[in-house]
Amino acid sequence: MRIESKTVEIACGPEVIYGFLQDMNNFKELLPQDKITEWEADEKSCSFKVQGAATIGIERIGGESPNLVNMKSTDRAPFPFTLNVHIENDGDGACKAHQIFEADINTFLKMMVEKPMKNLFDHIADRMAEIHN
Repeated sequence: MRIESKTVEIACGPEVIYGFLQDMNNFKELLPQDKITEWEADEKSCSFKVQGAATIGIERIGGESPNLVNMKSTDRAPFPFTLNVHIENDGDGACKAHQIFEADINTFLKMMVEKPMKNLFDHIADRMAEIHN
């Protein structure tokens, strides 16, 4: 399963977004606060429970400064996945960003999680823009 979030325009350079995502403590600001509980984080990883769903664990595993941040699931996630944030310079001190989520899950689970996951990644994209605009 592959989910691509919407692309958002952000009123800062890619270095700012890349730097923000280097500390996973900041990831909490991107999530829908009314749907997240049991938040735990350090600079490299975070985990949280999504309302009505499973606990999700994510760790930052690298990337290419300032255009790509690579993350993957931890053993706290219900299935293995990768989440990559792509950041491109848009000129005039602005940038565009979107995420690509990829997971190898069965068809039944895909039907259940695809729409809520797309909504989550679009929310994260919107929050990246809101926080930095």
